[in-house]
Amino acid sequence: MHSDFKIVSGGVHEEFARNVAKGLGRELVDIELKRFANGERYARFCESIRRDNLFIIQSFAEINGYSLNDALVETLLIVDAARRASAGEITVIFPYFPYARQDRKARNREPISVAVIIRMLEMVGVDRVVSVDLHSAQTQAIFDGPFDHLIARPLIIDALTELVKGSQDYVVVSPDAGRAKESEQYADELGLQLVHMPKTRDKHESSKISRPDFIEGIEGKNCIVIDDMIDTGGTIMSAAETMKKSGARSITVCATHGILSNGAAEKFADSAIDALYLANTIPQDENLKFLKSKLQVLSIEPLIAESIRRMEAGESLSMLFNDRNHK
Repeated sequence: MHSDFKIVSGGVHEEFARNVAKGLGRELVDIELKRFANGERYARFCESIRRDNLFIIQSFAEINGYSLNDALVETLLIVDAARRASAGEITVIFPYFPYARQDRKARNREPISVAVIIRMLEMVGVDRVVSVDLHSAQTQAIFDGPFDHLIARPLIIDALTELVKGSQDYVVVSPDAGRAKESEQYADELGLQLVHMPKTRDKHESSKISRPDFIEGIEGKNCIVIDDMIDTGGTIMSAAETMKKSGARSITVCATHGILSNGAAEKFADSAIDALYLANTIPQDENLKFLKSKLQVLSIEPLIAESIRRMEAGESLSMLFNDRNHK
């Protein structure tokens, strides 16, 4: 491993970046981050980073006085400050990539927002981008340079293997057609049966969905549902209600990105879902206050640390995932 690399944290979730740095035997770069009275952000490095490869880790969540857009602007300022301070290669690591769901034109005269974000990163001088479980893997094609796509599947598989412990009382339930392939992969790795749950959307209002009142094959079973992200949670909670009505013994939901906006944590606490497994790509401290033991937080920091080590050592990242991180 080269000695000339440093890790810097954005202001949203410094503890996350510190844990990554600790896993590599490093300390975080000393940086001054502040917010002016008028809302503008400011960043200044308090030590030399000349010719050092720099890994900038920024989380995106509305905590610690930040909005998502505050975090984005702050990242751009950090990158610009690093470039002007003669840093070497600059890599931004976004465990959760902002605006990732806005990756296509769904209606006329609207932007492809994730492309705008990536062009901004390119403009200020980012050399490399790293993120976890993108909403669409094709997003990597927008960036004109290396864009490493990490996946949380090994982390979730380990947690579910411990939960299942070889029992055949568990089934994996695919909540819709879009998750069928991913759900099938999880079922195969866990050695479990896969059950499909039909879902239809209203032709005139896509946010409205309908499901059958009963699903075959889950009565008396412990159900596992896998998703990439959970935002308001309405869709997954309605699916859980259907599973309960169909005789499910328990329902465990796993996702990489737990956004849980608009009071979703409180709703999950009172829902039919028995356990919720979320990676900490988004800070979960506030959600734990509502969900308590129902929420199991899976630490993604060791994966980020190992990815940095491999990048600096010139080793393969895809080998971490048996070459399955391109899907």
